[in-house]
Amino acid sequence: MKKFKYLEKVAIADIAFEAYGKTLNEVFENSAYAFFDMTCNPKTVKQKIKKLIKVKAENEKDLLYNFLSELIFLKDSKQLIFNKVKVVIKNNKLQATLHGDKIDYEKQELKNDVKAITYHMFNLEKIKSGYKTTIVVDI
Repeated sequence: MKKFKYLEKVAIADIAFEAYGKTLNEVFENSAYAFFDMTCNPKTVKQKIKKLIKVKAENEKDLLYNFLSELIFLKDSKQLIFNKVKVVIKNNKLQATLHGDKIDYEKQELKNDVKAITYHMFNLEKIKSGYKTTIVVDI
């Protein structure tokens, strides 16, 4: 099963992707991996920092939105980027362990500066093989 794929021709100032997972935890992790991949080359990020985050929401879809928004917040406010994640979801509460480093413009291959997760086409759905997300980010 693919982890994620970019969707071409959705928007000009945005990047769209679909992420997949056999479980809810896995689709959230793969959505994060797509986010990591669009912000930098994950291979250029060392795992010097381990960060535990907790997020909650009314439902799974909002939980995904809040989780990805938290990744943007950490990038913008703490200058942190990641390349590894482990997600555990229970009762619309998420706990994620992230591994990464401070942004280093000289040592890391940085790509897009994601500004926000948009609600345009935003979706989380149960499919035959597990779960699928559709996400458009503003860059």
